[in-house]
Amino acid sequence: MYQFFVPDAQVGREFITITGADVNHIKHVLRMKPGEKIRVSSGGGADFLCEISELSDTFVQADILKEDAPSTELPGRIYLFQGLPKKDRMETVIEKAVELGVYEIIPVAMRYCVVKLDAKKRAAKVERWQKLAEAAAKQSKRSIIPKIHPVMEFKEAASYALNCDVRLVPYENKEGMEATWEAFDAVKPGNSISVMIGPEGGFCEEEIALVSETMRLVSLGKRILRTDTAGIAVLSMLMLKLEMR
Repeated sequence: MYQFFVPDAQVGREFITITGADVNHIKHVLRMKPGEKIRVSSGGGADFLCEISELSDTFVQADILKEDAPSTELPGRIYLFQGLPKKDRMETVIEKAVELGVYEIIPVAMRYCVVKLDAKKRAAKVERWQKLAEAAAKQSKRSIIPKIHPVMEFKEAASYALNCDVRLVPYENKEGMEATWEAFDAVKPGNSISVMIGPEGGFCEEEIALVSETMRLVSLGKRILRTDTAGIAVLSMLMLKLEMR
């Protein structure tokens, strides 16, 4: 069943109105017809099972068959702070992180990032990344589209992470898995969790010093993971912990 997202204002009592680029996608790409069922999620995260009742050049009307379809969201909000990786690895991170249930993704400019983006390139990248997040949310049947933040400098990102209940920093120089086990065991449904991932060059000493008193350094094992692997590994572990109910 195909998934679509609409603003709350387009959700009525009996039907939902779909507009924008999704209209062309439904009519001309998917070639859907009246009577076909779709899943629609609102901006507020509500889910609906719907049936297409009308198609025009500017809108699609979908009658609501059932409200409160089962939510696909994790019982906790994960904020992924990703040090800017090179080439197209950020796109892989976004796609997989959205599939695994991330709530927000914050690209972070760190000292040892190979990639250096000016303001214009940053804005264009974030716009593209948000579209990728939407596509991944549709594919994985998410109830929300995770937000991709504008690129933050490290100090700003570290400050934003303080809003979370649990704050984790996978660090290649951290030894032993006991602290990692304890950190993940302490995660409970309803928690907000920040995960700070370093870039290809790793964290610099000043960055680790800044977060070591307010965030928990953890190991991901004896092997050194690529930056685009580390976040996915942590999200997989958190998904398991949060959904074991």
